[in-house]
Order: sequence, then structure tokens, then C-alpha cells
Amino acid sequence: MLPVLLRNGRRAVSVIGGVRTGRGTDTVALAGVQPRRSIIDQSYSVHFMDFMGTSIPSSMKKLVVTKLSHNFREAVSVQNAAVPTPGDKELLVRNRFVGVNASDINYSAGRYDPSRKPPFDAGFEGIGEVVGLGLSASSRFTIGDTVAYFCNGAFAEYTVVPAKESVPVPAVKPEFLTLLVSGATAYIALKRLGDLAKGETVLVTAAAGGTGQFAVQFAKQAGCHVIGTCSSDEKAGFLKSLHCDRAINYTTEDLAKTLRKEYPDGIDVVYESVGGSVLEVAVNNLANKGRLIVIGFISGYQTQVGIPHFKGATLPVKLLQRSASMRGFFLPHFMSDYREALGNMMQMFVKGRLVCEVDCGDLAEGGRFVGLESVFRAVDYMYAGKNLGKVVVEVAPPSVATETLPQCEILYRRDLSQACRAAAFTSRHRKSKTHRSTSTRSHSGGSQNSSLHSKCELL
Repeated sequence: MLPVLLRNGRRAVSVIGGVRTGRGTDTVALAGVQPRRSIIDQSYSVHFMDFMGTSIPSSMKKLVVTKLSHNFREAVSVQNAAVPTPGDKELLVRNRFVGVNASDINYSAGRYDPSRKPPFDAGFEGIGEVVGLGLSASSRFTIGDTVAYFCNGAFAEYTVVPAKESVPVPAVKPEFLTLLVSGATAYIALKRLGDLAKGETVLVTAAAGGTGQFAVQFAKQAGCHVIGTCSSDEKAGFLKSLHCDRAINYTTEDLAKTLRKEYPDGIDVVYESVGGSVLEVAVNNLANKGRLIVIGFISGYQTQVGIPHFKGATLPVKLLQRSASMRGFFLPHFMSDYREALGNMMQMFVKGRLVCEVDCGDLAEGGRFVGLESVFRAVDYMYAGKNLGKVVVEVAPPSVATETLPQCEILYRRDLSQACRAAAFTSRHRKSKTHRSTSTRSHSGGSQNSSLHSKCELL
């Protein structure tokens, strides 16, 4: 039987077939635990860490912003740090994949929060296995669960994540990672700000990128005629596979002339992420009552000011003449919509109704993006416009522990989880005259034969 570690900042206690009370050599067998009998002395044991015992190292690598700069390579460095211990309501996640976003440069340049000074951790989104958790967090999660998250500090081998911000996922697949920021941005922006109606014309810029691919699909699902801009014939072919009605390769076609010729009545909704001259073209081609949604302006992120040049002196007149509108979208301002959006998108994906294209750099110079050091190459790759879909970095290979776990260990883990939760419950309510029964959610190890669809029903 492999050991379980119950670790805090001072020491680790090995548990094999029982749980140490902390008073010497007394142990309590897991089988037949009495509800009123505490098997955990909470004065020293408040974390459940890594039931495989030795698979958590003492140190890890992470990316840290050490200097504010729009040059990601200058701003960020790889550092060694101690693997953190989760708090009472937190999870320790071993990251398997992390997502690369255009806004990573804005973050390293300090544009989102000018008051924040280096050093601070980089990265926004990750997916992996839970290898440690606080006592309160164990009411919803257990060791071995697969989760995705959207919070700071994702560019690390291990990340501590608030349990309330962690999303259970059916499997550690990079496709689920694409939904956290890129998919959610498209889903919520078009739903809340786009007001899409069947038969309308929608323009998606950078349509073959991480978020553009989702905007194309959601607009098509709404019954719209969709135009997508891209930079190569390969990307145009990808857009056609998503049923995009008109793919415009702006390296071979003039975007402004094409829109004026083929869409003289204008564009009803624009999902815009490029900025600069592309934004100017979008404004000039808005239809009456058209809606232009600005979700970014990537063409300016690598400049000192971070904003591309835009000829906007006549913008108020143009909007007024068409009764049109321009609205900005920043995902953190719409978190009340986030969990519903994520759940719906996961359901679409497992039912085969949503394509989540992932680019792990297999065709990139230097090969596939593997290891944290590859994040730098992945950022350069994305800004060179070479990606097709969402750029993802594989932080660590699949854990042998979670993929080859024997059935006896699965049962042992489940029994331990149930016993620990019962003990925590007893400790909190030992003065109560009545005790409510508690249920334990099924975890990934014991439900390997479940379909992705049935697992998504838990969201």
C-alpha cells in the first residue's frame, strides 16, 4: 500500500492503512470509522497532499515577471521555487497544459494593474490534476480530480488555485483549456453585447486564432452569415471547415475593397481583436444599427504604448449616422456569466457540436511546445501569426500515478477521502445532537469508464 501524505509547513505524516492522531503511536483503522470519533487532529493536519506519497517534489519551476516590459522575453524569467502548500479553501494543481494568450504581454507590461510591481507570477489559465487540497476544499474535490482554472500564476509546474475558481473537467485534454479564456470571451461577448439575430452578417477578425474560431462557430449557430479574416490559405481552409461563409485572406485580398463590393449593405456585428487599420475598416463598413465589439487590439500590444494608431476623429459622426455602437469587452467584468458559459461550451464539445482547435507547436521551429521554457517560443509563435487555433504549452507529461493506478489503490483513495471528510464533519459538529449524512462526489479514478458526456453533467 502506497503512503498518503498529510502535510503542513512543518512536517509530513505518512499514513498506511490508518491515520495517525498526532499523540504518539495511536492509529485508527479506516474501515468502520465511527461518526463521533475524530481520526484527524486538525491542530496539525489541515491539508491532504498527494496520495501517491513521493510524486510531489520539493521545488518547481515557474515563470515570474521580474521587469515591466512589452517584450515578454525581457519581462519574464524562469525561476525555481518551493512547491506551495494550499490553504484551507485551496487546491494544489499539477499543471499538465497552460494556455498562451495575446494579453500575456499586457500583463507582463503592467497594463492591467499599474499599481502592481514585480516580481509577480505570469500566466492566466491551466488544466491538470489535483495533488493537494485544504480541508474545506475537500468537500468538493479530492486528490486525483482533473480541473481547469482561470487565475494568475498558471505558468508554473504547480499552482495553488482557490477551490471556488476551479472547474471540474472530464479529462485533462487541452481542448478544454481553449474554453477558459478564448471560448468564454467569444461566448459571453456575442451573447451579452452582440444581440445576434438569424440572417445577420457577422465579421470576425483573426478568425482562425484562439478566440476567433469560437466566434465563427457561435455566430453560425445563431443562424448568421459569417465572414472571417485570416493570413493564409491554410487558415482559410480551416475556417471553411467551420462552415464560415466567406474567408478573406488579407495577404492576398484587400479587406476594405472586398467588404464594400460583396457586402454593400454593411456588417451587422463585428467581433474585433486586431485594432489599428483593421478596426478602421470595420467601423467604415458597419450597417445601420451595427454593433462593433472590441475584445482586443493585438496589433499594438508589442509597442511601447500598447495601443495601435487609430484614425478616430470622425468616429462619433460615423456611429451617429448609422445608429451604430462600439462596445468593449473585458472578460473579468463578466464573471457572473462565466460558469454557465463554460458548462454550456463543454456540453457542446462532448456532443460534437463545438470544434476546439489546439496548436501545440508541432509545426513550429524547435518543435512541440513542451516544458515551461517553451512558453517563450509559444508567445513568439503566436505574435508571428503562425498559430492555427489556441496556442497551448504542455507543461508535464501524463502522470503515471493517475493513468496506471490499480483498482485496489482507487478504492483505498476513495475510502480515505470518505474517512477524512467524515472526520472533518465530526470535528465541526461534535457538539451537535444530530448529524447529517454527507455524500462524497465520485472522482476520476473510480469513474474511468464514464463517458465525457455523463461527467459534464456534473458542471
